[in-house]
Amino acid sequence: MPPRKPVVIVTRKLPDVVETRMMELFDARLSADDHPMMREELMAAVHQADVLVPTVTDRIDAELIAAADSRLKLIASFGTGTDHIDLAAARAKGIVVTNTPGVLTEDTADMTMALILATTRRLVEGERLVRRGKWQGWGPTLMLGQRLGGKRLGIVGMGRIGQAVAKRARGFGLSIHYHNRRRVPDAIAQELEATYWESLDQMLARMDVISVNCPHTPATYHLLSARRLKLLRPQCVLVNTSRGEVIDEEALTRMLMAREIAGAGLDVYEREPAISPKLLKLENVVLLPHMSSATLEARIDMGEKVLINIKTFIDGHRPPDRVIEGVA
Repeated sequence: MPPRKPVVIVTRKLPDVVETRMMELFDARLSADDHPMMREELMAAVHQADVLVPTVTDRIDAELIAAADSRLKLIASFGTGTDHIDLAAARAKGIVVTNTPGVLTEDTADMTMALILATTRRLVEGERLVRRGKWQGWGPTLMLGQRLGGKRLGIVGMGRIGQAVAKRARGFGLSIHYHNRRRVPDAIAQELEATYWESLDQMLARMDVISVNCPHTPATYHLLSARRLKLLRPQCVLVNTSRGEVIDEEALTRMLMAREIAGAGLDVYEREPAISPKLLKLENVVLLPHMSSATLEARIDMGEKVLINIKTFIDGHRPPDRVIEGVA
């Protein structure tokens, strides 16, 4: 008799090629209609699964983990961030947690650069003007934006994505500045011609564009607080493709309404998918539906990492992308 295939429960619909491979390798329970799982569905899943494959839309908190059946030994998250999982609770329960790092870097950096361009050059405002039938022809002072060449870009978080943003931004003539927990290696700093700021406050007060590229952790919650946002210059634009919780969204909205900064490009929100009605009314904000990593190639690469992590773990080896080890 062949050995029992592990039960793998996937909380959202994944690309067909990934789901097909999951069905071949495991006793996979797939999401038919891609709705975010309700709490009751997640509770049922952790009672039935040997492996849970959640996404960033699933809150895997301490209560859920404590209620999990002892057969649940691996949470193979489909995504890079792990702030939706209580890692301490998983560790205490002896559950290994993995993620999918490194495969979203280029796509997220592309979208960050797109938001920088869209915000500084007021692309979405112009598109809306045309669609509303309000455009009456070219004018010398119509839809004036800001030239990127010669401006200063301040990157908050100089990891893989921050460095990829810096490489792109240099091609547009931006001067690269960054704040990070620690300096990047000298060779990288020299290649990017990047200036390190130990003081985030001092960097924020001197930049023309701010790009937020750090993960959401307890230490980075509201890293850009109301006080720090007040340091930004009136001509500054702010772009966030990391996590909404890094910025005090209410304070940012007030400043945008008062035109205390020039604009913002947001792909993530503090309480997503809910977006403040005040933000929705503003013309000087570009709003995207958390789509920075949304390429087919990225989603397939993420799925392949999930498959490798699960297969390696089931075979009795350490999965390559473990975030924490299970300690029973």
